[in-house]
Amino acid sequence: MQSRHIPFNQPSLVGNEMRYISEAIANGHISGDGTFTKKCERFLEEELRVSRALLTTSCTHSLEMAALLLDTKLGDEIIVPSFTFVSTVNPFVLRGARPIFVDIRQNTLNLDETKLEQAITPRTKAILPVHYAGVGCEMNAILEIAQRYGVAVVEDNAHGLFGKYRDKFLGTFGCLAAQSFHETKNFTCGEGGALLINDPQYVERAEVIREKGTNRSLFFRGQVDRYTWVDLGSSYVLSDMLAAFLYAQFEAKQQIQARRMRIWKYYFDHLRGWADKHDVKLPFVPGHCDQSYHMFYLLLPSLQQRQALIKHLKSRGIDSVFHYLPLHLSNMGQRFGGKAGDCPVTEYVSDRLLRLPFHNELSEEGQTHVVTTINEFDGK
Repeated sequence: MQSRHIPFNQPSLVGNEMRYISEAIANGHISGDGTFTKKCERFLEEELRVSRALLTTSCTHSLEMAALLLDTKLGDEIIVPSFTFVSTVNPFVLRGARPIFVDIRQNTLNLDETKLEQAITPRTKAILPVHYAGVGCEMNAILEIAQRYGVAVVEDNAHGLFGKYRDKFLGTFGCLAAQSFHETKNFTCGEGGALLINDPQYVERAEVIREKGTNRSLFFRGQVDRYTWVDLGSSYVLSDMLAAFLYAQFEAKQQIQARRMRIWKYYFDHLRGWADKHDVKLPFVPGHCDQSYHMFYLLLPSLQQRQALIKHLKSRGIDSVFHYLPLHLSNMGQRFGGKAGDCPVTEYVSDRLLRLPFHNELSEEGQTHVVTTINEFDGK
């Protein structure tokens, strides 16, 4: 029986997590690149059919690796939606790049591909589409533009593992893609990530960068007789104990995704009538996209109503949250030239979006409490 307090997120065990952590300890190898690291990487490579998957300590660190692999430097520009988390931008800014913020589509809240071409300059190093809520960006159009201008595409797929765009997995379109296994994601180990490498030319250097700039991986494969410092890099390798936890979650892929689909559909089916009555928008998933069932959100008619609904839910023991603040209006964003009105859809959505509780432990009873409480809200 679930308590009347409904947390926004709640990490959970789904199977063999504790057993595998014990195995990792018994193996005598709890640092990175152990048995469970290799199992997780093989799982991602086989499921997604990517050239290489490398586990990392976070999605942010995967993007830092991408910035290094693309030789990002001072004077470069990266194109990114303003409606995203700062981790999409920071790895490239750390290398000296300037973010160029582009607005989002009104329906999917993804990068508006119709505004992309006008943002490209001779300094553009990469385009970073973010698959918001695990619904695919319009990748055909984005890739066509990128190829025409010779610009790299790096997918921020933190929300989108196992989502698809036109029957192709998200994270497999760009030359590189980043995944997140933070505790708020469908599959988690608390903190973790993965770099997906779709262009084989980056594989060997990615291994070096991930191992502090050394050719340690080549050494352990017997390709060199000693390893040494050969490139830029940092400590991006995930502990094998965390990989053990993650592998147990991967084993439960079907169970986890089925649960999350049920939760998403329950919200959608039981809130449609209330939403229509109160001019509230529910998530939109195009017919050519298979979402990952990462989150469920509402778009309220005004900031005041959004805040009132958050307060109303809290009074009944239900945690709900808003999401991204526009990056172009942040203190750092304004230092790069961002100003009010640059991304009007982003500014509109940021004031009105509310995320409902969504996690693997959310029961139908808990959802019923959330839905009943929302239906009691009169919009004031």
